[in-house]
Amino acid sequence: MTRSDPVEPAPEIEHSAPRSGGAMELVGRLTTASNATFLATLGESEVVYKPIAGERPLWDFPDGQLAHREVASYLVSEALGWSVVPETWLGDGPHGPGMIQRWIDTDDSIEPVTIVPEGEVPPGYLKVFDGFDEHDRVVTLVHEDTPELRRMAVFDAITNNADRKGGHVLPLAGGRRYGCDHGLTFHDEPKLRTILWGWHGLGFSEEELAGIRTVHAGLSGALGRSLAAYLTGREIEALGHRCEGLLAEGAFPRPGYDRHVIPWPPF
Repeated sequence: MTRSDPVEPAPEIEHSAPRSGGAMELVGRLTTASNATFLATLGESEVVYKPIAGERPLWDFPDGQLAHREVASYLVSEALGWSVVPETWLGDGPHGPGMIQRWIDTDDSIEPVTIVPEGEVPPGYLKVFDGFDEHDRVVTLVHEDTPELRRMAVFDAITNNADRKGGHVLPLAGGRRYGCDHGLTFHDEPKLRTILWGWHGLGFSEEELAGIRTVHAGLSGALGRSLAAYLTGREIEALGHRCEGLLAEGAFPRPGYDRHVIPWPPF
């Protein structure tokens, strides 16, 4: 979601739902996305539009639509009060119903997640893992050690985000960080795959614990009723159990060794 992302003219998508263009006008298609993703204008605002008709079926996420999980992620972000996710809603566009999200203009000079020569972790960053680059040189993947990115890591643990790539962290000047692409969330089985492992095993702050408690309490009230429009009952129940587990542990999750814990590619 940066101005440097390749954008090509928007193609047609076949779908059975009636078309509803409304005030939305497509600017082009974001070619780096795996599912159909468009830059569009809605009135005077720029938005990202992901039609349900353009989603690829996923064997490990068989229930519901990716668009629904994106909206559910925004609802949890709002319940936390941390604004991790840009304003997101379900609406109609030229290719039918889908996710609509406010476009974020990022500061491309900032690298919240980056790759450095082996072991050369810059001040203010945390090491995630060592690997090889395209020239078979050993390099280290690192991410910022900031409260904003910590909150995103807590949000990912709550929502069971299976796809936190480096490119899904949107940096703004002044320290603000948004997260995008939350279609692979809320699975009822452990699926956490992220590049934000730098705090694993460290205790949560009081603010972070309070946020988890707020989400957990909200599941029996307004938040739970809102999520029911987008998630299955099993997924909402699993969300509650994750909150309980995080509160009982009081610390960031540790990567398991029985499954993949880094999304690929990591950017």
